Amino acid sequence: MALNDVKHRIQSTKKTHQITTAMEMVQTAKLNQIQKHSVNYDQYVSRVKAVVLHLAKTHLLDNFNSSSKSDQKGKTAYLVITSDRGMVGSYNSNVIRGANEFIQKHTPNSDDYLLLTVGGNGADFYKKRGANVAYEYRGVSDIPTFREVKEIVDTVTSMYNDGVFSELYVCYSHFVNRVTSNFRAEKMLPLDNDTINTGKSGDVQASEIGPTYDVEPDEGSVLKVVIPQYTEGLVFGAILDAKTSEHACSSSAMSAASDNAEDLIGKLQLQYNRARQAAITTEITEITGGQEALKH
Repeated sequence: MALNDVKHRIQSTKKTHQITTAMEMVQTAKLNQIQKHSVNYDQYVSRVKAVVLHLAKTHLLDNFNSSSKSDQKGKTAYLVITSDRGMVGSYNSNVIRGANEFIQKHTPNSDDYLLLTVGGNGADFYKKRGANVAYEYRGVSDIPTFREVKEIVDTVTSMYNDGVFSELYVCYSHFVNRVTSNFRAEKMLPLDNDTINTGKSGDVQASEIGPTYDVEPDEGSVLKVVIPQYTEGLVFGAILDAKTSEHACSSSAMSAASDNAEDLIGKLQLQYNRARQAAITTEITEITGGQEALKH
């Protein structure tokens, strides 16, 4: 490779390194910001969880489900949460692979399930393969708001109440720490005892809740307020968790890209120095040879 070509590659790689370093800083800032929101959410959903656990142990929830069931078709819905953009490492591929494996295990017949997608990557993946995508939502904010999620929850809940599907699983990437995320699939509808006791409970455990619960003004009024809040809280928490994981994966991907750029710059710089030294040596040899020829 010519010296000018090597020099051009070094300059180009340095610019790439500047971009990936800046993007890493941006994603790290977003990660720190969304983690602060997550703390407030955990406190809220923990309190709602406590109320719902009380209702479950007093069997009020069973009465509510039996009185509110619609004529459902028996299909299973999978809400798959991915990102709308790239440069997030293996984030999207891990979610899609985990969702596919979970779906294949639970409902191998494609006629028995439908897909609900949050994020363009998941929607595009399944639509290109002819899957039954009954709903898609794109453009979730980097720091999701409850208003955004409420639109999603309202649509999904309406589909459930209209009998489009009889149960709902949410598939997403769970944030563990800045370098680790795990795929998670959680059942969120119907909201029964099994769903509550096997789902995320925050810092509240079913064994810690007593069976006695006083209801005012009446059971139906309380359930109509608490159950939608709980469902909204679960979906909001999953999207918030997924976004946190997305920012962490993006930050890690940009960090790895910056490290690779540094390594490449070092190798190219070494290649450039060796080529330059070889060129200088050749020039000196030619000059020396020319002087010797003049002497004779």
